[in-house]
Amino acid sequence: MKKMKKCLFGVLVLGMGFLSGIADADLTKQDCEEIRKIVREEVQSEIKGVQTEIKVLQAEIRYMNKRIDDLTGLIYVILAGMFALVGFILWDRRTALAPAIRKVEVLEEREKKVETILKEYAAKEPKMAGVLRKIELM
Repeated sequence: MKKMKKCLFGVLVLGMGFLSGIADADLTKQDCEEIRKIVREEVQSEIKGVQTEIKVLQAEIRYMNKRIDDLTGLIYVILAGMFALVGFILWDRRTALAPAIRKVEVLEEREKKVETILKEYAAKEPKMAGVLRKIELM
């Protein structure tokens, strides 16, 4: 926009300078029309140039908007992937821990049974009772 104003101002100054330079001469109506035509053509030429630049800028803006939309889509994909990964980790942790928890429960039950057996045997055998007291199982 600024460039367009400068161009128009330059054309007008040149036109005025041209008119003032020939103001002393006697101008016919045809001369005035030709001067107006030349100035009008120059102004229109500058306007077309500015319009072309505006079209180029609009195309660049559309391109940048498309790139921003693409990046926004990429960000959504990345976020979805991160949430899916966190969900998978939580699910996998539960799945992986379940067998270990079951095995620990089985081992705890066996330990209780073995301890019960040892205590019953120690009730009949005094040496075994002494050993169990020594390791603080009784």
